[in-house]
Amino acid sequence: MVVDLGGPRPQRGGRGRAPGARAGAGLLYERVIAYVEGLVAERGLGPGDVLPPYAELAEVTGVSLITVRRAFDELERAGTVRRHQGLGTFVARPRIVAEPARAGSLLATLAGGGPGHGAGRLETRVLAVRRGLPSPPLARALQARPGAPVWQLRRLRLIDGAPAVLETSIIPTGLAPGLDRLVRGLAGSLYDLLAREYGLEDGYEEQYLEVITPAAAQRRLLGLPPRAQVARIRGLSLDKAGTPFDCFEQLYPAAGFAFAISGSTTRHLFPTPGAQDWDLRPLPGAPAPAGPSRRARKSSSVRRRLA
Repeated sequence: MVVDLGGPRPQRGGRGRAPGARAGAGLLYERVIAYVEGLVAERGLGPGDVLPPYAELAEVTGVSLITVRRAFDELERAGTVRRHQGLGTFVARPRIVAEPARAGSLLATLAGGGPGHGAGRLETRVLAVRRGLPSPPLARALQARPGAPVWQLRRLRLIDGAPAVLETSIIPTGLAPGLDRLVRGLAGSLYDLLAREYGLEDGYEEQYLEVITPAAAQRRLLGLPPRAQVARIRGLSLDKAGTPFDCFEQLYPAAGFAFAISGSTTRHLFPTPGAQDWDLRPLPGAPAPAGPSRRARKSSSVRRRLA
């Protein structure tokens, strides 16, 4: 639905005043911001509703297109709107507040109870489970013996049907034998499963949060536009006896989440952020993972051109 601006239109040059604009507002782009915020409130617009085009907003607020674009840059940074090239500008869903330091399942860390905290319906897709040798940084964090294999579990979490969080867990196979059979259809909490099946209860965590540009494959899985950034949390979980059992990575679309972090740490067991190798090595004698064939790559390329 495209919203009709309605109401009296100020004369070009700023002699009239848009609804919601403050008298004497100093910067022209603030006039546009005030108008859009007033429009959203007065019309009761919600996430997904389409806002008027730039040219119409420029006319009704008496400013230039450049000023309108500046206003929408600010609104997008604030999480009020989202823009899709060729489609228009939409009212954004309020940012979900995540509390990564809170113990428990992902749903528990996304449910703060206040306005804007609720996460909606959470679904899980298991993307891959494989066995291999941890890279040196992962082996040190997990205190793994040389040559000890680990599981790598990759999952995509969806909120109300939309991709929301891309998760990777690295878990020593010696602590969780047969985990691959148990998680292939896992829809609930991994940590509930680890506690129930292996006695691995989350007792302590260390985490680092960075804002990065995701790899192309990660961007596609999260349904992000080019140049979008993600908040990456990398961390280490230890059980109540102090045994490290999970090196994890979570990628959140940076524009869709806010993070509430509290507490302090007295230990530093996990390597600080940087360009650490986060992948697995093949097990001795195991065949290397097969990449897509030339024919498959060509077919994929044709599909992208036809899409």
